[in-house]
Amino acid sequence: MQNGSSMRAHQRPRVIEIARSVSFSACHRLHCTSLSDEENKNIFGKCNNPNGHGHNYRVIVTVRGEIDPVTGMVMNLTDLKKHMEEAIMVQLDHKNLDRDVNFFKNIVSSVENVAVFIWDGLQERLPAGLLHEVCVHETECNSATYRGE
Repeated sequence: MQNGSSMRAHQRPRVIEIARSVSFSACHRLHCTSLSDEENKNIFGKCNNPNGHGHNYRVIVTVRGEIDPVTGMVMNLTDLKKHMEEAIMVQLDHKNLDRDVNFFKNIVSSVENVAVFIWDGLQERLPAGLLHEVCVHETECNSATYRGE
């Protein structure tokens, strides 16, 4: 027979993080319209190529919450997959970020801003307080992580 303290410890809410990843391909040009061509070239170098360049992005979305005692889940991963499809794949996959995504019309399409864009799209779709982190890998060496701050 269990004593009262071990039963209470077993019944306390368990907070856990779960993550799902997805990959998409897109092109962009790092360019700020408020800067001169010379300033853009000095700041962004070859990434300021007028014809743009592409990446195979990898996005890891982490949600955080209590494990539901009935389902044993923080959230259904099938639901998370659907929300990621809508917020990431439909919006960004095989797109020219600067031309095809309104968010980037006047915002530099840096990996930092891509992470913010994805966060905002997921925040609209996920239950409040569940989204914990969006990490976008632009290359094997470059990534940005956003937690809504």
